[in-house]
Amino acid sequence: MSKKLKQLKSELETELDSILKYWSKNTIDNQNGGFIGQIDFNDHIIADSEKGSVLNARILWTFSASYQTTKNENHKKLAERAFEFLSEHFYDNQFGGLFWSINADKTPKDTKNQIYALAFAIYALSEFYAISKNEKALEIAINLYSKIQDYSYDPVNKGYLEAFTRDWKPIDDLRLSEKDANEKKTMNTHLHIIEAYANLYKVWKNKTLQNSMIELLETIEKHFINTETGNLRLFFDEKWVEKPDVISYGHDIEAAWLLQQCAEISGDETLIANYKKYAIQIAEATKKGIDSDGGLWYEYDPEKKELIAEKHWWPQAEALIGFYNAYQLTGKEEYLDIVYKNWEFTKKYILDTENGEWFWGIYSDYSVMQKDKAGFWKCPYHNGRACLELINRIKT
Repeated sequence: MSKKLKQLKSELETELDSILKYWSKNTIDNQNGGFIGQIDFNDHIIADSEKGSVLNARILWTFSASYQTTKNENHKKLAERAFEFLSEHFYDNQFGGLFWSINADKTPKDTKNQIYALAFAIYALSEFYAISKNEKALEIAINLYSKIQDYSYDPVNKGYLEAFTRDWKPIDDLRLSEKDANEKKTMNTHLHIIEAYANLYKVWKNKTLQNSMIELLETIEKHFINTETGNLRLFFDEKWVEKPDVISYGHDIEAAWLLQQCAEISGDETLIANYKKYAIQIAEATKKGIDSDGGLWYEYDPEKKELIAEKHWWPQAEALIGFYNAYQLTGKEEYLDIVYKNWEFTKKYILDTENGEWFWGIYSDYSVMQKDKAGFWKCPYHNGRACLELINRIKT
């Protein structure tokens, strides 16, 4: 191994430790239980903020996955804390779904079943089961998988519908966030369903689940991957009529490596070969989003020919994995060079070296975006996972 690669691994080990320390030290909610719902740009705790199920699930996944590498008992304890809070306050025992959010006092706030959130819960519960062998965690994960298959799966057109009411009735507003198109099938949700199913399959070797994974990977291949451009298509109606939207560089490079990993877990040789090919093609397409400073731009609108000139934290994290994966597949140093350059950019502009964690991002003039350090969407999952993936991929 080169000295440079060894140094990268060492720096990522240090950074993982720093990320986990930030969340261990700053986000424990001793007043209301679980974890703080929001910490602002100035590291001020918003004590009465609502708590999101996605944030809680991502904390559960991060500490569970990190424990497998660090063997730090405190990481396991924090995973247990996250599991107890999710299973007691987010999991809906009455209808078998997951509350989108709860109030600071633990009462349900937004009770819709957003399939994206259920997927993250499955992903996290499976990871927690791997370190704890807690049967309740596996049982909830399987229950959530069954609910997705019963209500979200489209047996006629294939794929999965976005959201439902608490009691699994249709809902008007299907969006994950205000910036999203209000469409019934989205790349983002499908990406995280397959991620969840693959992680569940690692701990629960169920044939029906495996078949669900294989069909979903085939659906993603058919509808979401634009094999002409190497980018992902983002929004569709239930009959797969596309609603054209932006190019999301972060989602592209995340999908590049993650879908390949899911294909490998599925065990389907045709899909494995195809997704290795897509991993390289998508990485090549994402190179267009890399700035001269090594940072990855957020989005590009091809219709307006307009760059959304921001560099958010999470696309940098996914770029580290996606381009390293492309290097592993091809042996081409150009991909490794992108990883080095992106990490230098991230260290210089995205890491908060004074207070810990990563800033939300920067604008084109390098001024810092003054948004949450922790919150509904700001979590230790992307950056923690980038550190873990590369630590485990770089062989010493």
